[in-house]
Amino acid sequence: MTSRKPDEQLARNSRLRLVRPQSLATARRAVTTRRTRPAPRPPEGTPAPSELARQARVVLADAVRIARWAAVERDPSSTQLTERSQQRAAAALELTPLQVRAGWDRARLAGLVELHGDTARPGWRLRAWDRDDMAVLRGWVALFDAWSLVHPAPEDVAPTAVAEVVEAVPQVLSLLQLSAGPVLVPLLLDLLQQRVAELREERCEVPYGPQPDLPEAGQEDIPVSALLHWALQGLSAVGALTLDRGRSATLTPLGNWAVWVKLEQICVAAQSPAGNIEQSAEDMLRGCARLTPGPARAEYRAWLAARTVPSAVAELLAVARGEDALLRGLAFEALRVVGAPAEAEVRATADEPSLRPYVLLWLAEQEGADPEDAADVLTRAEATWLWVDTAAAVADHGEPELLLRHLDSAVQGTVPALLEEVRAGGHPRTVQVLVALAAAHPDPALAKAVRRAAFQVHTGDA
Repeated sequence: MTSRKPDEQLARNSRLRLVRPQSLATARRAVTTRRTRPAPRPPEGTPAPSELARQARVVLADAVRIARWAAVERDPSSTQLTERSQQRAAAALELTPLQVRAGWDRARLAGLVELHGDTARPGWRLRAWDRDDMAVLRGWVALFDAWSLVHPAPEDVAPTAVAEVVEAVPQVLSLLQLSAGPVLVPLLLDLLQQRVAELREERCEVPYGPQPDLPEAGQEDIPVSALLHWALQGLSAVGALTLDRGRSATLTPLGNWAVWVKLEQICVAAQSPAGNIEQSAEDMLRGCARLTPGPARAEYRAWLAARTVPSAVAELLAVARGEDALLRGLAFEALRVVGAPAEAEVRATADEPSLRPYVLLWLAEQEGADPEDAADVLTRAEATWLWVDTAAAVADHGEPELLLRHLDSAVQGTVPALLEEVRAGGHPRTVQVLVALAAAHPDPALAKAVRRAAFQVHTGDA
């Protein structure tokens, strides 16, 4: 059961109406009414994004050099630099092999190099590195998030203890950020120990077996102290903080900004949709499926800006070839944002049956046709195929009422004519669409006719 009113349900599902019905004009509304607030301002004294990006470029300079060298010189069939490649890179870049290995790992963690199965390729951030400050900052934040991988933990400490400290470090970073200056290491250690104890209490951990008599400080003092030193060294290695001879720690401008950003993300997580720029095309489209057209287009633009046009179009078309009809329609909505630069790739798919109606509509709109009139370029069979594909999206992601409304958008004047042409169309989802339509329709006679048509398609009867 749902408490939504019918018009709210329609607004929630209006994204599924990939074919605009001439007889129904429904204004889209947001799924929920969210309170808005002014855009948050970073702490006073935070450098401008361009300056933060400059600092991030300094931190990742070696990783960028190695990634660019590897894009041309290394064997692309491996996710690792071979020993021979390390030696060649070290000679070419005037680095030690150890620096090359460290830079390669940082390049992977920062998204300068992307793994595709068993191969490594230059990432979109590497292409955007010199011109896009936000791409640089996102790359540095990815490295910041992976600090515990950059600086290996002491080998003689149990992995569970390492995991506890990693989980507790955000509390330490929050204190550093709030202090806006140096914080003595003993204070950080006290906080870290308290947070680790809280985490264990939350998990209701009870020591097993007889416990030795220990001082009140407990056996945790040495491991936690060593792990705090490890954590501070790791955060320093990625440029998040500086250490004053091991006595105090201070966040760098980059570290201060990153901690502030993450605190803000926690505060507004319930008020705004998650960004999709880092996602694959399929995950990005799924993330946009709940958005109304304006915010969805903004997400498409951000996602596209982070990629080259050929790679973005190829990803979107690959999703469009999949089985999810909703994603197919959304992929072409994203391709509308790409516009003319995608024309050659889109036009080349016009002979693929599952894409042809979408391609023809897309091309007509690119040539200046009004979206309401673009459907005129489709043959009757193509329009019927698109109707079934849209109905499949509705059946998979919508509600019965919307499926019934979609029935009104068919080009055929009568249900019998629609059923006849749907049966002849050969859409792979025809049976499922007809079964869903029969289940949703309140008219028993019409529902019976639709079920009969579904049975005929299923059994191969004419």
